[in-house]
Amino acid sequence: MPAIDLTQYEKKKSGQEKGEARNKGSLIDLLNREISFGSKELPDKKKKYLYLELGSLLEAGIDLKNSFELITADQEKEKDKILYKGIQAAILSGTSFSQALQQSGKFSLYEVYSLQIGEETGKQIEVLQDLASFYQHKIKQRRQVVSALTYPCIVLSTSLGAVFFMLRFVVPMFADVFKRFGGHLPWITMKIVGLSNAFGDHFWQGILSLLTVGIFVWFTRKTDKFRQVVSGLVLRIPLIGNLVQKVYLARFCNSMRLLINAKLPLLRAIALIRQMISYYPIESSLHKVETDIMNGKSLHGSLQQFPVFPSKMIQLIKIGEETNKLDVFFGKISEHYIEEVEYKTSTLSSLMAPIIMLFLGFIVGGILIAMYLPLFEMSNSFQ
Repeated sequence: MPAIDLTQYEKKKSGQEKGEARNKGSLIDLLNREISFGSKELPDKKKKYLYLELGSLLEAGIDLKNSFELITADQEKEKDKILYKGIQAAILSGTSFSQALQQSGKFSLYEVYSLQIGEETGKQIEVLQDLASFYQHKIKQRRQVVSALTYPCIVLSTSLGAVFFMLRFVVPMFADVFKRFGGHLPWITMKIVGLSNAFGDHFWQGILSLLTVGIFVWFTRKTDKFRQVVSGLVLRIPLIGNLVQKVYLARFCNSMRLLINAKLPLLRAIALIRQMISYYPIESSLHKVETDIMNGKSLHGSLQQFPVFPSKMIQLIKIGEETNKLDVFFGKISEHYIEEVEYKTSTLSSLMAPIIMLFLGFIVGGILIAMYLPLFEMSNSFQ
């Protein structure tokens, strides 16, 4: 079996890594990874089904060629059939399954290395099942976060739309009435009318400013500085920041478990995860971790210098190193964080909606009171 040259891949990927791997690592990425326009890799959902079905067929005693033929015939989209037929043709020509996936350009080096080691050690079915489980957990986490944020985002959007309509159209109507009657307006009414006038006078300037900010973000989103600032800001958001951190820690631990269980050397496992973790605090720390391990430092000793890795996690990794059971402890840590993510997403969903409604209800109520207060005063003066 031809070996995969990681050094050549690194040279080939060096420019691409800065372009592809760095545009991830924010909450937006966490929510929209499945809807990734222009992405070269196969979507996570299709990878999960591929590994799940292939592992089941191989476990049932069907050989790789016939298994892949059955999976190819089951595809509904033409582009998927073309992709799988290309992989199937490569396998028939004598290429290994892992090499065939690499040649397609639709799979990460993380998957290719895992499958290659599975082929070399006779654990291909186990690796396929682990990969299917990995993507299943990844998809489940994303759906939980999306589910938790969908309703609050809808409430927030509609409420902000109501505030916009009131400031843009309702308040100016009241302002005209107040001008005709004259007299002194209450302080809160004067502030709301002033805000409405400023909103109307500078509406297009505001839209232009938002577009400028959007363009700036689009062109700087791949830079290290931007990713560092955004990830730092997200981590400071109550509840959400901790949730994002736990999602990526679970992903990191699950990836380490899979690669170490596949007998991949620790340094190579860290190098692969650094390329696919897509979260700046972890990704940037792994650069230093690689150097430390090459200089003889332990994994837990290197990780503990970075605040993104909790102390409890460091202690468990230390025990795993001392007992030579790192894969087992990474698996336990991953399961623990997955359970925490499930709990926190349900808490977030039930907590955010009423808070947003109360906050925006206070704003809308304040605008209404400001508009009707002068009318009450005028009605009292006429009595």
